[in-house]
Amino acid sequence: MRHLNSGSKLGKQPDHRRAVLRSLVTNLLEHGRITTTLTRAKAARPVAEKMITLGKRDTLQSRRQAASYIMLPAVTQKLFSEIAPKFADRAGGYTRIIHAGNRVGDNAKVAILELIGYEFKLKEKKEKPKKEEEAEVKA
Repeated sequence: MRHLNSGSKLGKQPDHRRAVLRSLVTNLLEHGRITTTLTRAKAARPVAEKMITLGKRDTLQSRRQAASYIMLPAVTQKLFSEIAPKFADRAGGYTRIIHAGNRVGDNAKVAILELIGYEFKLKEKKEKPKKEEEAEVKA
């Protein structure tokens, strides 16, 4: 019986599960928004919230704890200098999960895990030369 056992095992061994969560949280803090499966997003959300709470404390101990979990030192620095100050007056709920349908290959439920206040920027499309112009250049 799984009474009082919270959290998903994600079908992985404990070391692998911890590595997956570390990677997800590191990427979320680095990019502000990640796309993953719904189950992984639900598992990574509380960990990301705890990292941001550590960032808000901004003590030597909290910096060491965050650095031991986050994989990249630059992301740890970003957490304390950019991300945590944005949430200084917020008492929790730093992330949101947006359901994004199903994945084409295996029909898995996909979700977007993003930081609150993240501004999504579309990449500018590069204009390709028209085929008529290419034909004139070749001739």
